[in-house]
Amino acid sequence: MAHATNNAKTAENSPKRPIQTIRYGVVRAAIWKRLVDLGNNSRPMYSVTFTRSYKDADQWRESASFGPDDLLTLAKIANEAHTFIHQDRHTSGPSNEAAERQGARDK
Repeated sequence: MAHATNNAKTAENSPKRPIQTIRYGVVRAAIWKRLVDLGNNSRPMYSVTFTRSYKDADQWRESASFGPDDLLTLAKIANEAHTFIHQDRHTSGPSNEAAERQGARDK
């Protein structure tokens, strides 16, 4: 079962914290959000970092490398991160929806 942490309230005070984390066992995704100024409005930009925790002697460390046994879990977390971003994007307000539609047309 996934462990999700919503850091939205603390993220407003500290821009160096993810707005959401999703964890399955030792694999974790951190979702980051920042607003980009487009002149007359702003648009949220998202990025996701993935890490795997491991124990080195008595100390926990993190790595961005994943073994074959981690890949299915990584895919599941990536899917949940995608869903979270999609939902957050649509709750960010109507001013951002126009920018998203324009971005979709540009592709």
